[in-house]
Amino acid sequence: MRDPLPPTNDPDWVLDAPGFDVFREHGIESRFAIGNGFLGVRASRTVGRGPTWTTWQHSLIWASWPRTYVAGLFDTPNTEPPVPALVPVADWLRVVIQLDGQTLLLRRGETQSHERKLDMKRGLLWVNWKQRTPAGIVVQVRTLRLVSQAERALGLLFLSLELDHDGVEVMLEASFESAGVGMRAMRVEEELGVWHTSESGKGLAMAGSAVLTLEDYVRTPSAVGPLRREWRWRSVAGQAASLERLLAAARTDTPEEDPAPLATAMLRRAKAVGGGAVLAAHTAAWATRWQLSDVAIEGDKELDRGLRFAIYHLNSAANPEDPRVSIGARGLTGDAYLGHVFWDTDIYLLPFYIATWPEAARSLLMYRYHTLAGARAKARRGGWRGALFAWESADTGEETTPDQVIGPFGLPVDVLSGKQEQHIASDVAYAVWQYWRATGDVAFLLEAGAEILLETARFWASRAKLEADGRRHIRGVIGPDEYHEGVDDNAYTNILARWNIARALELVGMLRLRWPTRWHELGAQLGLDAPELALWAEVVATLVTGQDSATGLIEQFAGFHQLAPIDLSQPEYASRKMPMDVVLGHDATQRTQVVKQADVVALLALVPEEFDATTRQLNYSHYERLCSHGSSLSRSMHALVGARVGAAELALRYLKETAALDLSPNAADSAGGVHIAALGGLWQAVVFGFCGLSLGGDKLALAPALPADWQSATLRVCWHGRRVKLRITGGGRDVEATLEAGEAMSLVVHGVERMLQPA
Repeated sequence: MRDPLPPTNDPDWVLDAPGFDVFREHGIESRFAIGNGFLGVRASRTVGRGPTWTTWQHSLIWASWPRTYVAGLFDTPNTEPPVPALVPVADWLRVVIQLDGQTLLLRRGETQSHERKLDMKRGLLWVNWKQRTPAGIVVQVRTLRLVSQAERALGLLFLSLELDHDGVEVMLEASFESAGVGMRAMRVEEELGVWHTSESGKGLAMAGSAVLTLEDYVRTPSAVGPLRREWRWRSVAGQAASLERLLAAARTDTPEEDPAPLATAMLRRAKAVGGGAVLAAHTAAWATRWQLSDVAIEGDKELDRGLRFAIYHLNSAANPEDPRVSIGARGLTGDAYLGHVFWDTDIYLLPFYIATWPEAARSLLMYRYHTLAGARAKARRGGWRGALFAWESADTGEETTPDQVIGPFGLPVDVLSGKQEQHIASDVAYAVWQYWRATGDVAFLLEAGAEILLETARFWASRAKLEADGRRHIRGVIGPDEYHEGVDDNAYTNILARWNIARALELVGMLRLRWPTRWHELGAQLGLDAPELALWAEVVATLVTGQDSATGLIEQFAGFHQLAPIDLSQPEYASRKMPMDVVLGHDATQRTQVVKQADVVALLALVPEEFDATTRQLNYSHYERLCSHGSSLSRSMHALVGARVGAAELALRYLKETAALDLSPNAADSAGGVHIAALGGLWQAVVFGFCGLSLGGDKLALAPALPADWQSATLRVCWHGRRVKLRITGGGRDVEATLEAGEAMSLVVHGVERMLQPA
């Protein structure tokens, strides 16, 4: 392959995975995945692997787990319980090479070198493989792949093949492998395949082309079949054969829509301009993304690269062009969590997009708006009003959390999160409000955001019940600490519910004053009247918060302080290899003050204005020592709040542990996909924690306090249509701010307001 673009070796921007270890392979395939929010492709090898199919035998390890995903392509497989899942599509990257009739495989012969490079700056994956076959032929295969950041329907593969022998009969086959794909094939032609999902009625079209060049001449295939081309030739030592493959994909959401015209038209345009132009447009789009979102830390190379890894995957996961899809718990990088959307997206991911890519943030929030019908239905089933979003959401907004699953001993285990983890309602409302405050997007607020805020407030007002003590209570829930089920008055749930209702009342006043016509329309549509709004105000005033007015300590939920204390620093706990609920057992965990993940600490992170500095510091210190971090979401919240309350050393430790979740050599849990929410939390801990940025007020503000080893931190942020570059030095004392785009604005630094003029 004549390099269309040589690989970079800049260690700040490149992840390198030399060698091959089957026990690390699936994690590498996740970490090195490429994506654009519509297409996601794991970093499985193109050449040198055998076929993959579904098997009942679970004691063996697949040497590779190739997957291409299309966002929003959900269907319900034949599982118990039946739960919608993201459907893997045909493997468009598969190439089979035979030398004198023997298939080239990594497991046959001697691997002289095997290396993958993920170029995070340009969204490219390189593979360089050199193999000596059992017949003594030395083969070098190099590939470059991408899914376009400029045209999300497009994928591209360049492949180069070189042998050290003359006269070898070479066969190269480029095909689409569809074994294990859970869809019905409707049409399969030379350059087009069309499939339908069995139950959801979605359509998928994949159009592909492949061109082989030898000695600068395009070779005619020796055989052509449905989505398959084959070439044969005799080798010349040192002569490179080059393959260029293009993919165009399209998804439709109803059986009546035909995705084929979309895919074929996109492929036709891509073929007309050629792979080189597709590559150039892709790298230009990535350059723009990095210009708007990069965060550079001077003084900690390892953390700087870990943060770039996080931003790479965050930029790879979003699609501002499709408001009917969102980002699942592992993005489009693995099968874990079936592609389902959790609170992770609204709380851990949205802030990154709000600050760097508002168009993507808006699209993700419109996904929630399009699932309002499902949220209303869920609230009605519980006997409440308003909207309660699904804890696990797929494409329709219906609750997809199963009621039971089969446990490790073959017995049914109740799953309560879909019924009790109701803080999702205020999590979505929180994301809506943060977006509105940071962007001033009036059209979004009036079209969608207001309805979400009002309907979630209505849910909480109906959910909180007045009791004999004259206070309102929310009983029988699960907070972020999922080790404790069916608890009463979880502080995170109650205080965010109160916040949600208060913001809805604030919004009503705003609508009446600024957009009275829209208020009359929306009020009539929702049936909102003065008595109901008065009830909301009463709930805000009387809802139990769990905070001791004398000490400031917040009780995580009613009765938490009476549970058995625990010292997680004890050797038997500190050296554990399993989560604490496994170590203690389910029942003992319920009776113990062990916390799975940031709960009260997460509350301090989201609404710090609700508490004074002393209260924040007190509660952080109290709950930090009780948290076992049984979730990948936990440490980033502890890093963020720790940085804000002055626990810099502790916060930095949590920051580095978060960065290592997917980058550690032993990060086995990455096999199911990268921990995309933890990566969003890492960005927040740096930007909102150590850099002290705040997007929630009337003005853009920051109060940085950098770790001692950091010489500087540089970032960009979007604010009400402006783009601001910030460079922080002197441990946080000095801030250089440049208004790169937009009109003059105010910036508050350490409490002092400054005026920024366009550069």
